[in-house]
Amino acid sequence: MSYERYNPSIPAPVPRWRERLGQYWILIRGDRPIGWLLLLWPTWWGLWLAAEGVPPLWTLFVFSAGVWLTRSAGCVINDYADRWLDPLVERTKGRPLATGAVSGREALLVFAVLMLAAFGLVATLNRLTMYLSFVGVVLSASYPYLKRYTYLPQVYLGVAFGWGIPMAFAAVRGELPPLAWLLYVANILWSTAYDTWYAMVDRDDDIRAGSKSTAILFGELDLIAQGVLYASFFAALALCGRQAQMGLYFWSALGLAALLVAYEFAIARHRDRDACFRAFLHNHWVGMAVFAGIALDYALR
Repeated sequence: MSYERYNPSIPAPVPRWRERLGQYWILIRGDRPIGWLLLLWPTWWGLWLAAEGVPPLWTLFVFSAGVWLTRSAGCVINDYADRWLDPLVERTKGRPLATGAVSGREALLVFAVLMLAAFGLVATLNRLTMYLSFVGVVLSASYPYLKRYTYLPQVYLGVAFGWGIPMAFAAVRGELPPLAWLLYVANILWSTAYDTWYAMVDRDDDIRAGSKSTAILFGELDLIAQGVLYASFFAALALCGRQAQMGLYFWSALGLAALLVAYEFAIARHRDRDACFRAFLHNHWVGMAVFAGIALDYALR
């Protein structure tokens, strides 16, 4: 009896272009959609409230695609700014810029391409929206550097990544009514709260590396501060609902969102890293619940 010799197959080499695209996909967090969703929900809140129902389909497409592009660009510029810090943090030391798999020049080129694509979409809308987009670029590009100089980068995150709300009102209505700014403030409070959960994951590493965050600022009072932030967020949303004359579906959704936030406190009360990260991720459902309440309220009137 004869036997065939076993020769292990040698994997085919990955083409250079495919390897680079794979690294860029990781760089823009294409494999982690949570950041895109956390930006998408408040943008959709703004679109639906501005249009008092379903917004124009092209405007909806522009903002949905724009959120993905600007979030991706934000990840790139964040990693570029943090290339000195990420190798020192357990959660981020494997990122392409931290490992050297992607150069700083490549990252800036990817950032420019993404922002140009986003601007190309915005250019199809009205002039006010285009003007506001320039402010959005400045906010997004400057956000990552705040953690070197202030303990409030999470607040600035809300300022930067919630800018889609006033832009949504500008695109739909051609103006910026008080409701737009009130909703914008609500999003800043929410973003600060959920990004503080995120900062609590890295707090020990950030302290050693000399970085700053609200998690470090709040210290042992972090859960109390989180309670104040979330309570203020719901109060601001309630004012939005009152001003927009929302009905039962909106208020029921707000109650559901409050229960979802209570669950976050329940799982993260011991400040365990994994639990804080799960609390951060869980905010996707909070944003979805609020959007569902807004959309249902207008659809079923």
